[in-house]
Amino acid sequence: MNPNVDAIEGLRAYSSLREIPEPIDTMTLYVRPAISSKLVDDILAANPRRVIMNPGTENEELASAAAQAGIQVLRACTLVMLSTGQF
Repeated sequence: MNPNVDAIEGLRAYSSLREIPEPIDTMTLYVRPAISSKLVDDILAANPRRVIMNPGTENEELASAAAQAGIQVLRACTLVMLSTGQF
């Protein structure tokens, strides 16, 4: 999701989470808490299995709301997880 572009490397970029037609398994955050706080309702509505908060993106408001909704919250680096087979 990126509200500023139509495509990224030839793939469609949705301007909001609510536009994504497929179920979302994992959301990985790369935005500061001030931005993700505005997305809490949309993230909960998307109901991903997990949300990964990369370093610098930790948001306690979102983490609490997600955990209450049964969404797994990880405070981790997605790139490290991918390179070590933990993703």
